[in-house]
Amino acid sequence: MRLLAGAVTLACVVLVGPSAPSDALFARSRPVEAVRDVVPNRVMTWNMCNPCKESNVDRASEIARYAPQVIGLQEACVRDVERIREYLENLYGLVYHVEYGAVLRHWGRCGGVPWSPGGYGQAVLSAAPMTDAVDVAYPDGGSEARGYMAVTTEVGGRSVRVFNTHLAQRRQEAVRADQTAVLAEAVVRYDRFILVGDFNAVPEAPELTPIWALATDTDPACRPSPAGDCGLTTDWQSKFDYVFLRGLTPREHRVHLTPYSDHHLVQADLD
Repeated sequence: MRLLAGAVTLACVVLVGPSAPSDALFARSRPVEAVRDVVPNRVMTWNMCNPCKESNVDRASEIARYAPQVIGLQEACVRDVERIREYLENLYGLVYHVEYGAVLRHWGRCGGVPWSPGGYGQAVLSAAPMTDAVDVAYPDGGSEARGYMAVTTEVGGRSVRVFNTHLAQRRQEAVRADQTAVLAEAVVRYDRFILVGDFNAVPEAPELTPIWALATDTDPACRPSPAGDCGLTTDWQSKFDYVFLRGLTPREHRVHLTPYSDHHLVQADLD
């Protein structure tokens, strides 16, 4: 009977998959903090994977530390985001709506069971409800499927279109150029939008030209030229993560280092 019980336990671990670390153990040991509200007009972006097996309770604690009204996540497994939302509500009193922009279903990356693997891609958490969600895979993702998602929500009491994307990996400039052309065609329809994501490209990269033509980065010193004084957003001393705006005014821009990803959290408080 012991052998049978052990075999069943092992099978369950295998089927749950790698995106399910022992969050429950962390949750039991983490003290519950006081309930608080999200910070109005605060938008953030975070590529939260790499290493991808970090605890979701720790990821939730990083988001709760800054309590944005809207946050775009990249390299996000649906099951991980579900847990993060639960921790944000149960441990911190922060209640978020969620929409997903999954571009890949992969058991090895996101767990689940072989016949029903977990979704992987982007996600948007918003304190306000979201409508008109779209999920678009780029025609060419490069070495891995990539895409963008978009939702309509409220920031500062105003309706705004929010886009969240993850472009092709480094050394795939031509692929990213095709992707930003698709993205620019989508965002140009809106007089007011927020575009966040991991663009895998430095500000002066030619493939970002269509985006710079339509929007500005919330970092006031960052411009699409080598002379721009852009803050770094990755562990390898590059700026790859952006909060682009059109029709809105930034009030404050900050980058927060985190031990839970090789990308930092990028925060923008809007006027």
